Amino acid sequence: MTTIKDVAERAGVAPSTVSYVLSGSRKISEDTRRAVQAAIDELGYHPRASARTLRSARTRVLALAAPRVPGAYRAIDGRFAIDVTDAARGHGYDVLLMTDSDGVGGLRRVACSGLADAAVLMAVEDRDPRVEVLGELGFPAALLGRDDHAQLPWTDLDWDAAVALAVRETAAAGHRRILFLSSAEHEVAARRGYALHGLDGARRATAETGAEVRVVPSHRDPDVLARRLREALTARPAPTALVVQHLILLPRLLDAVATAGLRVPDDLTVVLVGSLPDELGIRHLPRIDLPVAEMSTAVARLAIDAIDPGSDARPPSGPPHHLIQPRMAGPAIAPPSLG
Repeated sequence: MTTIKDVAERAGVAPSTVSYVLSGSRKISEDTRRAVQAAIDELGYHPRASARTLRSARTRVLALAAPRVPGAYRAIDGRFAIDVTDAARGHGYDVLLMTDSDGVGGLRRVACSGLADAAVLMAVEDRDPRVEVLGELGFPAALLGRDDHAQLPWTDLDWDAAVALAVRETAAAGHRRILFLSSAEHEVAARRGYALHGLDGARRATAETGAEVRVVPSHRDPDVLARRLREALTARPAPTALVVQHLILLPRLLDAVATAGLRVPDDLTVVLVGSLPDELGIRHLPRIDLPVAEMSTAVARLAIDAIDPGSDARPPSGPPHHLIQPRMAGPAIAPPSLG
């Protein structure tokens, strides 16, 4: 079955341009219109009349795709949902929250039924299947997370630079044996951008500083995480610093440190990467906060701009990206204990 993506590839344009030609929702150059119509005729593509009608209307709604496991709760998801909603409201848009575990079916329903004008995707994976669906449907979207393979606008913290900065600053404070608690194994297996780029940053900083950086993958099971940390913290020679990217189970993590008989920062320096701004109980720790407000503002703007980009020609550099550089916050990193 011929799809709108097939037509776009034959015509040499973006799927969204094909949608604009079909719906008449914006001005398209005559050359582009002819190229698209020729591709439609050659491939025998027959778009549904109902889809054309729905795509020509404006709902003033953004669909926020935040896949989650039923019963599981992550504070970061709620924070982004609120901030994206606030940012969208500033442009006169409401937000429809979608929590399908895979997101593909939900996005198809929203795109084909005209419930929203564009989508914002969270929990972005490398080569995310939801991106392929959106391209096939010609549905505007922006990603809250980095995907260098997606021909869609995105925004993210530079996780590579963030972890590298945390490790470099920790090594500069005198630490030579550092534990890096990376993202959980299921996040790495799912090829989430923040997980992969965080590991890249740790490797790069290890080579730059010459410090001994041991990577310990986190785990969604708090008991497994506690056991891994206990084993790593009691190894000999003992680490003097812990750089943490996986912060979902932070209270359990700090409990594991205390159970090992270690005091922060007297016995062990703890540095956080990707902490929530203004989160209680971490103000005494050096950290790199996740710029939730800046990312939410940027992704809402990118999604809305994608609805009507203003030109049928894609810029030579591709879709716009908003990569945010990390900044250290909190107290200075304490040097290793002389004891």
